[in-house]
Amino acid sequence: MSQDPTADPPTDPSTDPSLTTDAAPAASAQTNPAANQEKDVEDWVTGDEPMTGPQRSYLETLAREAGEDVPDDLTKAQASQQIDRLQSKTGRGQNAN
Repeated sequence: MSQDPTADPPTDPSTDPSLTTDAAPAASAQTNPAANQEKDVEDWVTGDEPMTGPQRSYLETLAREAGEDVPDDLTKAQASQQIDRLQSKTGRGQNAN
């Protein structure tokens, strides 16, 4: 059996986006920075919980560079404020723009 020379060639669904049936994934904070707008720390639902391990680690790094000590009993919101302050003081975390 011969193929019709006027027929469109078969398409590969993995390379032709018009053939996908899944909807586009919802934008996340990682793929869309605008989706991760900063809230004021007073509006944080979990702001009064103890700071996280990553916050503690980063705060210790910033504090060491700034020649300061970090209290052990900071909340998430307080840790975030300290991170912002120490980033300004040390120049870390600032956009190059």
